Amino acid sequence: MYYIGFDIAKENHYASIADSNGEVIQEAFLVKNSINGFNFFMGKLKEKNINISDCLVGMESTGHYGENLIQFLHNKGFNIGIINPIQTDALRNSNIRKTKTDKIDTYLIIQSLMLKHYTPFVSKDIKILELRSLSRHRDDVLKYRTKLKVRLVSFVDQLFPELNLIFNSIHLKSCYALLSQYPSPKDVASTRVDALANLLSKASKGHFSLDKAHKLKELAKSSIGVNNSSLSIQIKHSLKQIELLDSQIKEIDLKIKEIMDELNSVILTIPGISYTLGAIILSEIGNIDKFASPTKLLAFEGLDPSVKQSGNFNATIIKMSKRGSKLLRYAMLRASGIIIWNSETYNAYYNRKLSQGKTHNNAVCHVAHKLTRVIFHMLKENVEFKEQLEN
Repeated sequence: MYYIGFDIAKENHYASIADSNGEVIQEAFLVKNSINGFNFFMGKLKEKNINISDCLVGMESTGHYGENLIQFLHNKGFNIGIINPIQTDALRNSNIRKTKTDKIDTYLIIQSLMLKHYTPFVSKDIKILELRSLSRHRDDVLKYRTKLKVRLVSFVDQLFPELNLIFNSIHLKSCYALLSQYPSPKDVASTRVDALANLLSKASKGHFSLDKAHKLKELAKSSIGVNNSSLSIQIKHSLKQIELLDSQIKEIDLKIKEIMDELNSVILTIPGISYTLGAIILSEIGNIDKFASPTKLLAFEGLDPSVKQSGNFNATIIKMSKRGSKLLRYAMLRASGIIIWNSETYNAYYNRKLSQGKTHNNAVCHVAHKLTRVIFHMLKENVEFKEQLEN
């Protein structure tokens, strides 16, 4: 067996090789994050007559910089071990000098491999990486769309403030249809009532009456909105951007569903959990074998309690630490808010917490703790959600 330790960086990785006795047979050398660099690494193995099947490659789980290398090695048939940086930090701290360099880190990674302090990388993990990338991209697009919608409301409030007397929300399809063609009160006032009625009736599937079209036109004639043509342009452009983002979100959702169907994860057996929410939870957790216990998973979510203590003082109010994955924490809290209305067990648990004097948010956090423990068990044992799991 040969152990290969990779220290990962954006452009240049370092690798070293040791034999089964831990003796270094190849000092740390540079491997560029490119196909030429990867082929150079393969050439090093060939020089030393090392077979792929005799290798265990290790690297830390530190972001996306190593994903290209992982996929290359996986496709070549290498056995790969993913190492928690805490493990290498512990080995580094045991060293008197506590030195940290790229080259030294490759040796620490080899030590972690030899001590079996790693999580095996499996084929499913490739799809998990893809799912994580899609879920995070979806989150970014959603946030950008939300900003655009807030700006759109601001523009309409300035240009046509009376519009909220006609529409319950600016973000209705009928309102978007109106603003796309007639963004200003002047535009609406100069349009025939029957044209307005037809446009709005079609966009609202017949829910918009002729009387409302008359009222809309009268409001437009007496509007106190500012006379600013630039706002009309900004409204039209914002609507086009929102429409584009809507189509992108649909495209992302279709791909997420495709991957989730392929993975066939038990996460989707949790009551009320959608493909997109399940994808966030599954991909942000990654390989469940990284976590030795539900407590470790809670800490990764940032849902573990943060206790303030000094001398004889102990805080009476304990808040969650909010460390770890922000997106996973959001997903778990959202899933907890959903499951209390889709599971009798969780609904009863939630109401019990309320009866104990907990606030809604605090009770949902308790539900999230309970759900995390169940998800840990489900993913570890690959078993579907069952109400009797809740004790």
